[in-house]
Amino acid sequence: MNVLVTGHTGFKGSWLTLLLAKAGHEVSGVALDPLPDGVFERARVGELLKKEFRADIRDGALVTNLIQEIQPELVFHLAAQPLVRESYEHPRETLDTNIWGTLNVVDACLTNESVKRLVVITTDKVYRNVEKREGYLEDDPLGGDDPYSASKACADLLTATWAHSFGREGLAIATARSGNVIGGGDVSKDRLIPDLLSAFRQGTPTKVRYPNAVRPWQHVLDALSGYVLLANYLEKHRSFSAWNFASDANSLATVSDVCNTVTDLWGHGPGWVADQEQNPHEAGLLLLNAKKAEKSLGWRNKLGVKQAIEWTLDWERSVQSGDPREICYSQIEAYSKI
Repeated sequence: MNVLVTGHTGFKGSWLTLLLAKAGHEVSGVALDPLPDGVFERARVGELLKKEFRADIRDGALVTNLIQEIQPELVFHLAAQPLVRESYEHPRETLDTNIWGTLNVVDACLTNESVKRLVVITTDKVYRNVEKREGYLEDDPLGGDDPYSASKACADLLTATWAHSFGREGLAIATARSGNVIGGGDVSKDRLIPDLLSAFRQGTPTKVRYPNAVRPWQHVLDALSGYVLLANYLEKHRSFSAWNFASDANSLATVSDVCNTVTDLWGHGPGWVADQEQNPHEAGLLLLNAKKAEKSLGWRNKLGVKQAIEWTLDWERSVQSGDPREICYSQIEAYSKI
């Protein structure tokens, strides 16, 4: 299948490209330049692409022209400004990218007859967060108390609006919500495990924000397997739908618990300390309910939080002496057998 991944140079986009290429699909990509030393560069993901364009999705005419050139049958839209703290520093850029950039991609898919399926990746942070302990369902109210969350909630809502108002026969559109994804090769700033490992290598303790915050932690392959199952589902189910792909209660852990687990499993390093500075607001508890995906798609979260951390650290250790792409492939193969 001819597949387009926007944001293919990012952490999740790189892993998705590897997953699709390993399965035999022809994959093209549209994205900004990758961060140095991330999984895209280290696993030589660019070598696997049929076509690749470095482009800003805020340029609507350019996005339309590129999708016209690629002629994809299936589009996974991941390109975004993905960081909460970055959104406080650059709120307008975050909104422009995540809202209008997403609508540029949706519009381009609506006007290109080659596109049969579109999966728009948003986040668990699209929900109006009242710290609901049983987890949010897909039809719970959307919201956002920070620029990033608000931008993704708007993108999710407007994708649904465009699908209902301007949808065409033959194009199935869905949004997919997951969050707190971890895995090998993530080098984004202000992400917990990359920050911990970077500090360990430098011999300094990591300053950790909100150590008592509770999060569901999910390996990148658990999230991506859900996106792929959803894309397959859309081949026969054409109406718009929204889906949660969330780790289960066994993957809930405080930030401090994850820090301690990483420190213990890494085996050396200066540990971590609580950041005493005042930081921008972040949710104290965030949990999704994925029963819909479990029932309708047969999806399940395979790796618990400790396993997800172990796989992440195994990747980081293995690439010191092995081929990063082959290590990615070996983890994809191992995951498929669980």
